[in-house]
Amino acid sequence: MYEWNERVQEMVDWIDRHIGENPALAAMSEQLGYSPYYCARHFHRLTGTTLRDYLGYRRISLAALELRDTDRRVLDIALDHGFSSHEAMTRAFRRAFGVAPQEYRRHPSPIALAVRPEVFSPYHYLMKERGRMSEVHAQQAEIKTERIPRHRFIGIWDPEVSNYGDFWSNGHDCDEVSGTIESLSHETLAGQIGHTAGWIKAGEAERGPSGYLYGIPVAADYEGEVPDGMECREVPESEYLVFWHPPFDYLKDNGEVMRVVEDTAWNFDPSKLGYVWNEAPGLQTYQRHFPEGYGYAVLRPAKKLAAAE
Repeated sequence: MYEWNERVQEMVDWIDRHIGENPALAAMSEQLGYSPYYCARHFHRLTGTTLRDYLGYRRISLAALELRDTDRRVLDIALDHGFSSHEAMTRAFRRAFGVAPQEYRRHPSPIALAVRPEVFSPYHYLMKERGRMSEVHAQQAEIKTERIPRHRFIGIWDPEVSNYGDFWSNGHDCDEVSGTIESLSHETLAGQIGHTAGWIKAGEAERGPSGYLYGIPVAADYEGEVPDGMECREVPESEYLVFWHPPFDYLKDNGEVMRVVEDTAWNFDPSKLGYVWNEAPGLQTYQRHFPEGYGYAVLRPAKKLAAAE
């Protein structure tokens, strides 16, 4: 049923691996074992964009990250990303972002980069397996503490939803928002992960958390540009109780891992560790979700019992 979701995800991966080689539809379709017509048709159906447009936008987006993060020559970056010349990349860059590559390198303002589409999820995997996959038993969430200094958070706060899926269904453009956040990843608060989601308020287990946020933590003294449609808010320093599961197989184990971590986070009594929940204004509950590299965690602000008395 979801064969083409999986095939299109393979196309996305293939494009990233061959981004500097002017990847041809014929070569990709031959490797996947399907005709170019079907590859192009289903890619457009599931991603909402044509293969040609995605390839061009993805190529210039990856080039933008190199411009921002390295001091390599513009010509070398252009050639490595499939452009025939410095001038060809400059023209493409201006069309995509309204600024020349050299100007962007000097002043890397927020731009909407092309992010990898995800069209094959754990839900599709489970449906595809139709019960043949053995039940996943995730290990219990680990609990540790972490102090996050005072910082600012750039992003979107939506009080009407309480989870990732509903957030994107509530009028927020996933590609545009995620791409813009990615262009700010060089501003990430030291020691923190870039793209960060979470909840405006963490509720008790029976009520669950409320409101959802998506953005990026930046330094407390950040004075750069705030993208259109986003806000920049002050977040005070706090200790956090971190409910964490180490890296796991996203396709197979994601749902069970998230359930275990969140059940632990919402039901945990912080006094067992000598803490109470910190409900100071401006604090929010963070969610980190990078399955293959970091794992999954829910971070709830807390403070020592002695400090609360």
